[in-house]
Amino acid sequence: MNNKFLTGQAVILAAGESSRFWPLNYRHKSLIKIMGRSLIWYTINDLKKAGVKEAIIVQGIKKDIEIELKNEKFKNLKIKYAIQEEPTGTGGAVLAAKNLIKGPFFVLNAERVDAKECLKLFSQKINDKKEINLLVCPTSTPWLFGVVRLDNDRIIELVEKPEKGKEPSNFKVPGIYFFPREFLSYLEKVPSHPYSLWNAFNLWLKEKEARAVFASQEENIHLKYPWDTFDIARYLMKNYLKGKIGENVSIAKSAIVEKGVYIGDNTKVFERAIIKAPGYIGNNCIIGNNALLRENCDLEDEALVGSFAELKNTIFQKDVHVHSGYFGDTIFGENCRTGSGTVIGNVRLDRENVKSVVKGERIDTGLRKLGAIIGNGARIGINASFMPGVLVGSNCAIGPASLVRENIEDNTKFYSKFEGVFKKQE
Repeated sequence: MNNKFLTGQAVILAAGESSRFWPLNYRHKSLIKIMGRSLIWYTINDLKKAGVKEAIIVQGIKKDIEIELKNEKFKNLKIKYAIQEEPTGTGGAVLAAKNLIKGPFFVLNAERVDAKECLKLFSQKINDKKEINLLVCPTSTPWLFGVVRLDNDRIIELVEKPEKGKEPSNFKVPGIYFFPREFLSYLEKVPSHPYSLWNAFNLWLKEKEARAVFASQEENIHLKYPWDTFDIARYLMKNYLKGKIGENVSIAKSAIVEKGVYIGDNTKVFERAIIKAPGYIGNNCIIGNNALLRENCDLEDEALVGSFAELKNTIFQKDVHVHSGYFGDTIFGENCRTGSGTVIGNVRLDRENVKSVVKGERIDTGLRKLGAIIGNGARIGINASFMPGVLVGSNCAIGPASLVRENIEDNTKFYSKFEGVFKKQE
């Protein structure tokens, strides 16, 4: 393994608006938590394991990444911060870190929790630190992505979302790069633009070499839409989760907690509750009588699951309380409350893929099972129902017995109108 290229710097991109991640984009999307840690923590930890010595995190003006990580320590890895004043794209983010970059460097997104695996592929490939190397992986839908035109492993051109049927290859670019520092001068030559990195790359190709680093299978670690969080959560549970019962935990004798479930400190599991593995329950949680938590549930601190509730492949951020009902393939932001009888549908009647509307565009999620994605501070009345794939903004109130069939914007009250009918008894 050619580790000498893995001991330098990595630029982590964490300044974007995350607009397609709504309604969970109240902070940068890499700050969503799985198993008690933000996604960017896992990325940094993996970079450290790969041998990177310095991470430069490009964040927005709110400095939310710096605030989140201020108490974290990563042995043998130094963290520096750069500010991207406006979210003008990847190229602008890299230039924001220019004064901190000292030599050849990696660039990757903040949610690349599989960074060690990816950098291992680079370490087996890189032979010349004066060449650009970038990760490519196969895709069955190349027209949806940026793809490469290749001559064996030599990159001829980057093409953004080619016309269907005219794709130069089926290898997409998932966004992990190795650049010589000289590349920064090419970035400075092109106009500021969301695709300035790619424009600079193609300018580089007119004069210099770039090589593809091939991944053997289509990657599933990406975080464009909120439902992409499920794949990342499963990856992290597979690679990080260890069954453990914390301190001062109360588990009723009739409750069933499978091996491979993590339960945090001061959590209570009441009679006849069932928790399937893999699963994560944080600190100070309550799992009520007869509750069923099926596989791949992640409940962050201070969660409450009421009696007879059923959860399946569901993620709660901090301080979410639900009463009885069904919550399948669903994500709740922080500080949410639901009344009893809440039902979140996660499968279409025709069993086709669930569609969801993002920024006005109806998207095929690629998932046959997807419930609702609900932002921070939601208040949901009794017997409310949600159709598969709906997105509910932060600080929304949903009236009792309402049927949510479409997205609800932030700070909205929504209720279904009913008409009472009164007749005299004869």
